This record gives sequence, C-alpha cells and structure tokens, in this order.
Amino acid sequence: MGVLPLGQKTEYVSTYDASLLFPIPRVDKWGEMGIEEDRLPFFGEDIWNAYELSWLNLKGKPVVALGEFRIPHDSPNIIESKSFKLYLNSFNQMKHEHFASVQAIMERDLSAAAGAPVTVILRDVDSMESLVVLTPDYCIDEIDVDIDTYQPNSELLQREHDGVVEERLVSHLLRSNCPVTNQPDWGSVFIDYKGMKIDHASLLKYIVSFREHTDFHEQCVERIFIDIMQRCQPESLIVYARYVRRGGLDINPYRSSTEIVLGNDRLTRQ
Repeated sequence: MGVLPLGQKTEYVSTYDASLLFPIPRVDKWGEMGIEEDRLPFFGEDIWNAYELSWLNLKGKPVVALGEFRIPHDSPNIIESKSFKLYLNSFNQMKHEHFASVQAIMERDLSAAAGAPVTVILRDVDSMESLVVLTPDYCIDEIDVDIDTYQPNSELLQREHDGVVEERLVSHLLRSNCPVTNQPDWGSVFIDYKGMKIDHASLLKYIVSFREHTDFHEQCVERIFIDIMQRCQPESLIVYARYVRRGGLDINPYRSSTEIVLGNDRLTRQ
C-alpha cells in the first residue's frame, strides 16, 4: 500500500494510472464499532457520483460524462476520495471509441481496489436527468432543542412508547470531519424505519452530535445505523446519507436491515 494522497501536495496527472487508487480496509473501523467482519448487521452500498469526468475520442476531441459508482457494503476496502479523483483525472488524455470501453476499465480497476465487484454507469451529460429526492414525511430540523454535545453519543437516542410506527425522517444538519485533513463534510441523512417511535428531538440531537466527529462518510453512516438499532431496536431500518460534493465527487452510503437497492436521486445541495 502506498502513501495516502489526501492532505499531500499532489501532481494531477492526465496519463492513465490505476495505481493511483488507494484502498482503506473497512475491518479496523468495524472492530471499533463491535462489528464482526463475517457477520455484518447490515446491507447496502456506497454510491459515488463523479461530475468531472473526461477522456478523448479517437480523433482527439474531448468527451465529458457523468459517472455513477456503486461499491458493495461488504467490500474489504473503501477507496480514499482524493485517490479516486486522481484516478479519474488520469483518463483525461486517454483515447477511447466508446463509453463501454471506459466503463469496463473502471469496473476492473475499482473492483480490484475495493476487493469486490463495483458497478460503473457512465452517462452522457444530456441524458442525465436532474432529479431531486422527494420531500420526506418529516424534516426534524425545525425542532427547538438545546444542544451541547458534538461527538457521537448513542445515549442521546430515546424511544417513545406509543406503539409501532413507520416513518421516513430527514435532517440536513449532518456534519462530520475528514480523518486526514479535518475539513468538514456536509450532508443530509434519511432515517427510514418501522418500530417503536423514535423521539424526534433526541434523534436530532444525536445527528448534530457528529459535528466534531472524525470519520469517513461510510463509517459515519454505519455508526448511525448501529446506534439506532441498538438503542431503539426498530423492526426495520434504513440509514441513507447524501453528502455534498467535494472535488467533483459526492459520496452517498446507505445501510439497511434488509437487502435492498436504492435509487440515486440527488438533493438540491448536490
């Protein structure tokens, strides 16, 4: 494994180089959260979107595209985001006749880095629908609460005892920090569950408690999932975060108690 490029002064190359991809093992963070590698308590994917993607056609004319990448939740590795950007940049002066050939190369390289099959979809800019996630049942951000905790604390989560409910809640106040550069990562998080009702004020306090927390996007979502399952014990749960774009990439992990495939509709901040 090479030197982590994030936070380093980096030369942006335009010559194809798959070795730029930097994998980070998931198992260490799973261990910190008490998750056994061979008994993962969730399903899901990490959905990446690339908006700065280009190569040349056979006549040397630039092609621009949008990329969607889906990395399985149980892949041995996540891919560090700056290395991902550097890798995509390395296609800039590479000549290809068809989208399919670029897609095949990316699927091969990203699957090797992640240690599991990665799905790649490349779209022409004009064919990409500009979708926005539908308004959820309830946004909890307007709840008036006193908050003084800015590191994750699962004990903030509380249940009400008025029977089983099904809700889809959202907060746009999710913020965490990059574990390498300490730069803020901004996002929205959707909580879709069935079970004893979760106290909305306590959930909002819990989400805000990530504000000074240091972790990668994927790890924040897994921690939220684990904490809600342990503290609130819902019958079913989906935690889906949509993070704001940085460096031409946005990262959108989701974890679910059942095996599902979610769409890739964008939020207005993305």
